Amino acid sequence: MRRFVVALGGLACATFALASPAAAYEIDPLTRQPLTEVLTVRVRPQNTVPTANAALPADIPGAPADPLASTVPQMTAIPRDTVPYSGPYAPGTIVVSTTERRLYLIQPGGEALRYGVGVGRPGFTWGGTQTVTMKREWPDWRPPSEMLRRRPDLPRYMKGGIENPLGARAMYLGNTIYRIHGSNEPETIGTAVSSGCIRMTNEDVTDLYSRVKVGARVVVQR
Repeated sequence: MRRFVVALGGLACATFALASPAAAYEIDPLTRQPLTEVLTVRVRPQNTVPTANAALPADIPGAPADPLASTVPQMTAIPRDTVPYSGPYAPGTIVVSTTERRLYLIQPGGEALRYGVGVGRPGFTWGGTQTVTMKREWPDWRPPSEMLRRRPDLPRYMKGGIENPLGARAMYLGNTIYRIHGSNEPETIGTAVSSGCIRMTNEDVTDLYSRVKVGARVVVQR
């Protein structure tokens, strides 16, 4: 069973964490807004059997069969679908609507692939244009020094895998701290929960990853 870990802005995006109430708040490097709230997120403990709330890619590192699959309630995923598109962006562009909590991958022929996403919580949304500068499969996670100073109980390193809050795939946006990445919390898709990263189910981020190249344009609309 997953245990709750309190961290700032979602572990997947947390380069900056809040100090104690008596300490000065940090500033989001992109939105320039104060980080004034603590966000509760879930991290799977290491070496546990994954639950069955999300479809997973076939290449998950060392994933055992799930004996709980018939007993764990299934989350209702936001279905991935193809929709008409007549906007200004070229095929291959990723467009994220933070208000809709949807990501669109523009396709040729006046269509777009539409995915459900989790976005930044109030005060942590952002807008602008970036490019995909790096892609990683089952990325490792290393908490930043700022977080470790405040949360020395956190692991210094988490190997890529189902327990990792970055999920199955990560696409890094420009030179920002933000990513489009998978999640071990599929129930948060369609909500505003992060400190700016765009999170997807592991199944959807794997599909998107296979279609997107380094250098792809990413437009985030507030």
